[in-house]
Amino acid sequence: MTGDVAVLGAGMHRWGKWGRSFVEYGTVAARAALADAGIDWRQVQSVVGADTVRCGYPGYVAGATFAQALGWQGARVTSVYAACASGAQAINTARSQILAGMADVVLVVGADSAPKGFFAPAGGDRPDDPDWVRFRVLGATNPAYFGLYARRRMALYGDSPEDFALVKVKNAAAGALNPNARYRKTVSAEDVAASAVVADPLRLLDICATSDGAAALVLSGMDFARRHGVSDPVRIRAVSTVTPTYPKTVLDLPDIATDSAAAVDPFPHTFRASIARAAYEEAGIGPEDLSLAEVYDLSTALELEWYEDIGLCGTGEGAKLVREGATALGGRIPVNVSGGLASFGEAVPAQAIAQVCELTWQLRGTAGERQVPGARTGITANQGLFGHGSAVVAVR
Repeated sequence: MTGDVAVLGAGMHRWGKWGRSFVEYGTVAARAALADAGIDWRQVQSVVGADTVRCGYPGYVAGATFAQALGWQGARVTSVYAACASGAQAINTARSQILAGMADVVLVVGADSAPKGFFAPAGGDRPDDPDWVRFRVLGATNPAYFGLYARRRMALYGDSPEDFALVKVKNAAAGALNPNARYRKTVSAEDVAASAVVADPLRLLDICATSDGAAALVLSGMDFARRHGVSDPVRIRAVSTVTPTYPKTVLDLPDIATDSAAAVDPFPHTFRASIARAAYEEAGIGPEDLSLAEVYDLSTALELEWYEDIGLCGTGEGAKLVREGATALGGRIPVNVSGGLASFGEAVPAQAIAQVCELTWQLRGTAGERQVPGARTGITANQGLFGHGSAVVAVR
């Protein structure tokens, strides 16, 4: 398809809490991706940086920040911020530049140095910022609304804390096999149940941490890939960055109210479901074609919701999939074989790029002990604040 771009290289800096600059992490990931691609830094014609808003002024100009750290060589630069979807929008920007003929080779980098504790808005009084308002008016940290989502699933579908724990057990088992993961220890359902309650019904092991980390990709046009000697690369076939559609009738923090829709029928798909549907439509595939998926498991309960949103099962059936082992390594449709956020934690600008790194290694067949046999097609999905969301389809 004419919309394909090649993934020539993928690289990461291991996740953790290292206490160093995000620039250092991103530079390590970028150099790893360049080495993986066999591309000299001077061949890169464009750098797209996914921004971090918590790391001072250079974080807001991440494209130029990483270009300077690697050594000025004249490449054009772009910086992208879209909350948790920043990395995927950076990928989409790079893809657009390649397909428009503006660049043959583009480096995409995302990195973060996360603060201690739960994420909060940037400082200052901003009453027109819904993220600031939900903290000031509701006192709602991220885990608070993760817990509300979990309660909603329990009320509507009969999910249980035991179902949520199975997601953590599954992801921890995969993360134990991933050298880039922060947490590389298997856990049991009993371990989850014994961990501290954070936002009832979710416990500490149900919720992702905040982390430092970085991921990078080297993307190119298909003609360049062939000239570079790569005849069958992993290809990005679709990137969805759609916004919600009026009316939104389910509360979705940081917004603290739904749309008024008395005279309008609800839209037939939720926001998260529409993200995946747009990617499938662009790629010309459906959920039945997937070999694996990487989804944004901010909490164990939210992973179950993603199963439904990306079409792996019907509404309310997510818990059934995890109980059956369908989404585990060796299952019918493995999800988060990287270990997911459960094993990595959030490094916001890097996470969507890291998801595509995992798809790249899986589709190449180089993922080692966590390899999904015969993987040919994968999707990523995540949701950020303020109507940002993304899904990326990669094929081999």
